[in-house]
Amino acid sequence: MSTESRQTPEPGGRIFFSSSGRTLAEEDRITVLTAGVDIGSSTSHLVFSEIVLERLDSRYVVVSRDTLYESDILLTPYAARPDTNGDTIDAAALGQFIRNQYEKAGIDPQKIDTGALILTGVAVQRTNARAIGELFALEAGRMVAVTAGDNLEAIMACHGSGAVARSMREQAPVLNLDIGGGTTKIAVCAEGEVVAQAALDAGARLVCFDPAGRISRIEAAARTYAGAAGFELRLGDEMAATHRQALAEVMADRILAVSRGESPAIGGTALLRTEPLETHVEAKHVIVSGGVAEYFYGREGAAFGDLGRELAAAVRTRLEAAGMQIEQPDQAIRATVIGASQYTTQVSGSTIYVSPMSLLPLRNVPVIAPDLDFAGEEIEPARVAAAIRSSLERLDLAGGESPVAIFAPWRGSATFARLDAFCRGVIEGLSALLARGHPVVLVGDGDTGGLIGVHFHEELRLEYPVVSIDSLDLREFDYIDIGGMIEFSGAVPVVIKSLLFPSAGPHGTVSPWHRA
Repeated sequence: MSTESRQTPEPGGRIFFSSSGRTLAEEDRITVLTAGVDIGSSTSHLVFSEIVLERLDSRYVVVSRDTLYESDILLTPYAARPDTNGDTIDAAALGQFIRNQYEKAGIDPQKIDTGALILTGVAVQRTNARAIGELFALEAGRMVAVTAGDNLEAIMACHGSGAVARSMREQAPVLNLDIGGGTTKIAVCAEGEVVAQAALDAGARLVCFDPAGRISRIEAAARTYAGAAGFELRLGDEMAATHRQALAEVMADRILAVSRGESPAIGGTALLRTEPLETHVEAKHVIVSGGVAEYFYGREGAAFGDLGRELAAAVRTRLEAAGMQIEQPDQAIRATVIGASQYTTQVSGSTIYVSPMSLLPLRNVPVIAPDLDFAGEEIEPARVAAAIRSSLERLDLAGGESPVAIFAPWRGSATFARLDAFCRGVIEGLSALLARGHPVVLVGDGDTGGLIGVHFHEELRLEYPVVSIDSLDLREFDYIDIGGMIEFSGAVPVVIKSLLFPSAGPHGTVSPWHRA
């Protein structure tokens, strides 16, 4: 089953790395220069790496990764203007920091092949998040831009800290506490998967101090914690050491409560930013990541005008009292930042469906891999829809700001009844995105792409655009570009940008980086 019409591709027809002019079709070994940028509500930093990929059959795989440069850690600057209400990141100051780090690393931004720009924590909600993203307009086609809400950040932190890999290697559940400046993300990993996550308002920089020790900034959650500790916070006041410790103790109590699946509140004010941590898995191993982890593991001793040292000590005391086995992280403050994103080029099968053809190319489409059950003869539309919605929520994509690609590895016969049930479930699961005018994008690993695409339009009379392609291998955290049709083949090129994380390798060993 081919597409409804064909277009002649643009001259060349090959997929190139953005800045190098190299073609994958002619090289078996590729070296890629990458940038990973994490802009958080409290800190911002960059990592430059070199990735070596080698051809394996029809795909390229990462064989090595070398860190070339790790930037300074910047306390994310905020604009000190009366009209900003303290919630506007100073894009000019941030831009200067980024330029300085490129210069220190001796790297020309135009030489970056690929990478990832991550907006995390409360920074996602700041009023000028778009302006921050525009700092990287030059690299827009090469950088995977990820706005990480609480759920996604919790998952990414688990991968970056090594908690996911350790849960596989040790064959034991691992609790990951990612404690930052404004929020704490809590997750449980088991058998190489993140099985539950939650987030609450707790962090080292909910209250900040100037060099003289006077309170210079107060977040709303800090006032709530201070009330529970029995005192009030006021800008310009000095904060006694006993009050600093008391505030950290109250926060640590709530962090541990959330890790036990509780939903703590203070004076009627809910502290959770997500649903409670729901898991039947009990973890005895714990890894701490985020900025506070630098104090927790004794890697940092200097004060930065916040409660980092006090909060780290309070959390450690409670974990030790609970008998938790504290493990070392692969990354602490840098756990969430993606050190690199890998380019992989694949070509779809020719049994595909694209309508209308003018929809292509699509760029930087995030991939979800819902838990779809094709084992039985019957497919339940409601179950398909629920699995899709669950993935969207888990990866903070339910808002419908962008289209998504559903990786659906079809199994079993492609009867009318099974196709119909599946397609109806997809429509229901994507209803919020379709309402925003986004297309249905489906990717499989077999040869049913054309049949599925035709069913949407010819049987269900779906009014939205459809891209249904197959013969590809995708994972969660992948982002894909789908190019125009290759002349005479009926196939389309797909560039896959995979975020890389530490991982357990074969036989329980740990490979440095892999596709999540």
